[in-house]
Amino acid sequence: AETAHTVIKEEGRYALQYATTEGHPPLREWIANRYNTRFGLDVSPEEILITNGSQQCLDLLGKIFINPGSTIAIERPGYLGAIQAFSMYEPEFSCVPLTADGPEIHALSQVLKTDKPSFFYGVPNSQNPSGITWSEDIRKEVGVRMQESETILIEDDAYGELRFRGESMSSMRSFIPDLTIMTGSFSKIIAPGMRMGWVCAPEEIIEQAVTAKQGTDLHSNALSQQIISRFLADHSIDEHISRITAAYASQCDCMLAAIKDEFPEEVSYTRPNGGMFIWATLPDGYSSTELFERALKENVAILPGTPFYTDGGGETTMRLNFSNSTPERIEEGISRLGRVLRQYLNESPSSNAL
Repeated sequence: AETAHTVIKEEGRYALQYATTEGHPPLREWIANRYNTRFGLDVSPEEILITNGSQQCLDLLGKIFINPGSTIAIERPGYLGAIQAFSMYEPEFSCVPLTADGPEIHALSQVLKTDKPSFFYGVPNSQNPSGITWSEDIRKEVGVRMQESETILIEDDAYGELRFRGESMSSMRSFIPDLTIMTGSFSKIIAPGMRMGWVCAPEEIIEQAVTAKQGTDLHSNALSQQIISRFLADHSIDEHISRITAAYASQCDCMLAAIKDEFPEEVSYTRPNGGMFIWATLPDGYSSTELFERALKENVAILPGTPFYTDGGGETTMRLNFSNSTPERIEEGISRLGRVLRQYLNESPSSNAL
C-alpha cells in the first residue's frame, strides 16, 4: 500500500497513461537481470514481454503456435490453467507421464518422434499439481531430446523462486537457449491481485507475442507495473522471498506430518521441496471425486485430480494446498480428511465406482 501511494503521488501522471506493449522498461530490465543472476544466463530486456499474469503468457503462446488440430505435448498430470488456455485453440494433446524426477524420458522421446508436437509445455519446479521438481539429470535429458527434435520447450517457472529445500535447479535455457521460452509471474512472490507476469523468449518470438498482445489488450496495467517496479527497487526481493519460503516450508512440513499421522498407509503422496502443493493418490478402485463430496460434508476441500489429465485418468488422485492455511487449520483439516479417508477406504472399492 505504501509503494502504491508513492507511485501515484510521484509518478501518477505517467503511471495512469497508456504505455508500451512490451512493458515498463525498468521492470523488463529487472527481470532480465534476475534471470542472469539466478541462472548465469545472458537474457536482455528486449527478450522480455510483460503480461497480465503468466496465464496471459500461455494464451499468447497458444495464439502463436497452435492451429486447430495441431499437436502439443504436456505433462501428465498437467497444469490445469495451461490445459484451459491451450484448449481454446483446439490442439491435440500428447501426454508425457511424470515420474518422481520429472518427465519419463522414453515417453517424451516417443511423443517427439511420433507426434511431432509444436512444443512441449512443462513446469520443472514444484509442478502444479504434483509438487514434483525435475532433477538436474532429467533436465539435461529433456534438453537433449528437444535439441535432437528441434522442438520448442515452454518452461513455466511460476514456482521456481519458492524452493525451500535443496539447491536451486538449472533453467532449461541453460541447455537449449534457442528453443526455450520461459514464463514467470509476480503472483506467487508479491501479489496475485496485481496480475503481472512475463514471457522471456528469443526476440523473434517476442515480436510475435507483442503483435498478439496488441490485438488483445494493447498493454498490461501500467500502474501495476510501476508499483511492482518501485517495490523491487525499494525492497530486498531475496529477503521477501525468504520470509515466504520459510512460511511455506513450515506449512508443508506440518501437512506432511499430519498426513503421516492421519492418512491410511494405502494412500501415497509426494514430498515437495518447494511450491504450494502435495499430490496424493488413493488405492485403485477409489475415486477422489467421491472423496471430495464426502470431505465437503466435513467442511474440508480437496481438488480431485481428473481435470489435470487431458487423456482421461486421474480418478484416484487429488491435490492438497498448504500455502494459505495456518498450521492449526492444516492439522484440523488433515485430521478431518483422514477420518473421511479411513471410513471410505474401509468400504469395498467396487461399491464406490462412479
